[in-house]
Amino acid sequence: ATNTLQYFYTATSGIGNFPEFVTMGIVNGHQIDHYDSITKRAIQKAEWISGAVDPDYWKTNTQIYAGTETVFVNNINVAKSRFNQTGGVHIVQRMCGCEWDDETGVTEGFNQDGYDGEDFIAFDLKTKSWIAPTPQAVITKLKWDSNTAQNEYWKNYLTQECIEWLKKYVDYGKSTLMRT
Repeated sequence: ATNTLQYFYTATSGIGNFPEFVTMGIVNGHQIDHYDSITKRAIQKAEWISGAVDPDYWKTNTQIYAGTETVFVNNINVAKSRFNQTGGVHIVQRMCGCEWDDETGVTEGFNQDGYDGEDFIAFDLKTKSWIAPTPQAVITKLKWDSNTAQNEYWKNYLTQECIEWLKKYVDYGKSTLMRT
């Protein structure tokens, strides 16, 4: 069966009574954690995950998500300027993670961003470079392509670290995550 670990990051502007930033982790369709710009805390959403993580996990993830929040709030402002927009409702989203087939051992990683519901930029694991489907994303592509250390990090994270976490989560959560 194919197992999936996905992280969804969403930054918004122009929406009242809604967090400016939200992230959640999902294993095989089951939410495992949540962070938003209002609570400012990584919160456990699956009981079984406590067996898979050490005591500092939530504190560490809170710090990571807080840093990601800063980046995403900045990214929404950058995207608005690239699309020559000022006010209104706007959304930047990222979906990243990995898949592992526990029968064949085949793995895959993905990291893609969207803006206002459209594809904006995606990471190509094979070339360790970014794909820009719109003219507005070309500046970002060129900037991100030149950051070879960051692209090495993404390749390592998506093909190694993410897979290790996914296997650990599937092992600890198997009674909940059993696929039919």
